[in-house]
Amino acid sequence: MLVALCSLLVLLATGAAWSTDRSLTGTSVVTAGSHSADGSTNILLIGLDTRRDQDGGPLPAAVLDALHAGDGNEGGYNTNTLILLHVPADGGRVTAFSIPRDDLVPIPGYRPDKIKQAYGVTKAAVEDRLAAQGVTDPATLEQDGREAGRRATVGVVEALTGLTVDHYAEITLAGFYDLATALGGVTVCLNHAVSDSYSGADFPAGVQQLTGAQALAFVRQRHGLTNGDLDRTHRQQAFLSSAMHQVTAAGTWTDPSRLASLLDVAHRDVVLDQGFDALSFAASAQNLTSGDAAFYTLPIEGYVQANDEDDNEVDPARVQAFIRQQIAAAAAPPPAPAPAPDPAAATGVTVEVDNASGTAGEAATAESMLVGHGFSPGATTTVADRATSTVAASPGSGPAAALAASLLGGGVATTTDPGLPAGHLRVVLGTDYRPPAPPSVAGPSGGPVQAGGVPCVD
Repeated sequence: MLVALCSLLVLLATGAAWSTDRSLTGTSVVTAGSHSADGSTNILLIGLDTRRDQDGGPLPAAVLDALHAGDGNEGGYNTNTLILLHVPADGGRVTAFSIPRDDLVPIPGYRPDKIKQAYGVTKAAVEDRLAAQGVTDPATLEQDGREAGRRATVGVVEALTGLTVDHYAEITLAGFYDLATALGGVTVCLNHAVSDSYSGADFPAGVQQLTGAQALAFVRQRHGLTNGDLDRTHRQQAFLSSAMHQVTAAGTWTDPSRLASLLDVAHRDVVLDQGFDALSFAASAQNLTSGDAAFYTLPIEGYVQANDEDDNEVDPARVQAFIRQQIAAAAAPPPAPAPAPDPAAATGVTVEVDNASGTAGEAATAESMLVGHGFSPGATTTVADRATSTVAASPGSGPAAALAASLLGGGVATTTDPGLPAGHLRVVLGTDYRPPAPPSVAGPSGGPVQAGGVPCVD
């Protein structure tokens, strides 16, 4: 999936090459004739967890070793990455929705199961039916089975999201590895060090450059992560943001060798539907290529046992309402920015902090942070719990109160207290207080990961 979108960006940004070579299209007819009623474009990007090539043959042993992906018999044809990309008709801000692979959904002709299963079980059923009819050619069985799996995947995604899938892009593990290698590695950022023998992810905290094999381990890890698959989804979103940023960075298009490698990946590893006109799409998707996009993870209701496995319980109505909300928000004019607090307002202002949060140490931590931004230290005290955080200012210290509230993470009410000495603030940290997150950190499950840079994730 990540290769599919990054390779698509390559094609969009190299119109000259595309105009003389359209051999990537026509590989699938899965979405032929589909059109969103409002003129927008929805592209389903999937990553297959198969250790097979496009013809169904096994990958070379050396590639499997580099991928840390077993002996080639694992993975089946699960769609372990599903992202629905929404590009509005006016070419406005792009929204992308990651669909957790373990969402429990109805699969036509089968039983309710994890959404990732729709491709593989449908492919197997069609191949069995064709074999019973006397079809023996492996290439025919593979191609017809994959086409059926694609149609099934498109169908369950449309039913869950309420959106029409206009176009389709597919990639396997080998293609992902090829893209990261062609880019010369991809930069990522981790909040914490990780070590996972299942995926091969063994990385320190912080910003780092990953090779192709390391990049695959980075996006495949789920063991040892607090939220399991949902944290892995954030990994995939963060990697895609970084790769998009790298693909569109200055220098990529002036390096003939790297450009040729990226185009080779697109031709060798990406499956697109035959109706995809990249030149027309490029004209309406400038915000995508500039990195103006937000990635969301679709909400789940909780966990449920089905088919002797733990699945995600989902409410299609809530999922569809969430999608409509994010699309509408992306289309709305941005609010007028609030006046930025004046950093100089801290000069000569003493800040006292009362800890009413119920969490030990919050007052000292908050005051240390405020002092680091120019405030003078005052007393820190632990008091009885209060629900609401506030910043009270002596008369004339309003700008300092606004600055302190902003530094504390926003949403903290400011008041004036005539009883305070001149040049003083009293901060009360209530039970609603949440310390500000470090910059560039991805939000919690369901929150957006902003494209166009290198966000830090768990």
